[in-house]
Amino acid sequence: MKFISWNVNGIRACVQKGFLDFFAEADADIFCVQETKMQEGQLKLELPGYRQYWNYAKKKGYSGTAIFTKEEPLSVSYGIGIEEHDQEGRVITLEFPEYYVITVYTPNSQNELARLPYRMEWEDAFRGYLKKLEEKKPVVFCGDLNVAHREIDLKNPKTNRKNAGFTDEERGKFTELLNAGFTDTFRYFYPEQEGIYSWWSYRFRAREKNAGWRIDYFCVSECLNDRLKDAKILTEIMGSDHCPVMLEMK
Repeated sequence: MKFISWNVNGIRACVQKGFLDFFAEADADIFCVQETKMQEGQLKLELPGYRQYWNYAKKKGYSGTAIFTKEEPLSVSYGIGIEEHDQEGRVITLEFPEYYVITVYTPNSQNELARLPYRMEWEDAFRGYLKKLEEKKPVVFCGDLNVAHREIDLKNPKTNRKNAGFTDEERGKFTELLNAGFTDTFRYFYPEQEGIYSWWSYRFRAREKNAGWRIDYFCVSECLNDRLKDAKILTEIMGSDHCPVMLEMK
């Protein structure tokens, strides 16, 4: 099984920059996207052989997620079942016979950490949601989690220590998530790999200099570890300020 996740930072713009070519070439079984930034009816994607599931934010041009899958899921749900967290189109869950697959776009804590208190609430609610699903079957979740977990997950840890995405609070919540029984698949295969990132600012020629952050993840229930084949960050793929990440499972 091949899974891809990509924060496209506006899927209509990404389609103009080669999204469909990459999609066809990747030939993933399940392809998840975040930050679609669109409403229903604003784009019709022709993806032969795939079923499409979209979750739109109430606010126009903001957030939003989608999953494209070859196999028909047993069930589909949108959001995490908590109204205050389900206004921004951030989560889609597909149920398959052996596991759940979830795409998630975690809220950004924003400039001056204006949204950090909300982010902390979200983290606890989302972790609780995953653990509830796990009572039934294992979970594979992916997306832009808006956190660089360790110092090796970003180019400039010292100067970013109190910035959104690298606060002690956000990093602590990610540690809590892993401690709750989930595996960060990239680190499972490459525990000390440095210099591989999934997001670069559009400013200061950051991508050219590889001054990036690893904030896009595939995580799985620990009981799936023995089925993991590889996890990759596809740094050469352009079209967004993020690059796609990939997971292969037996």
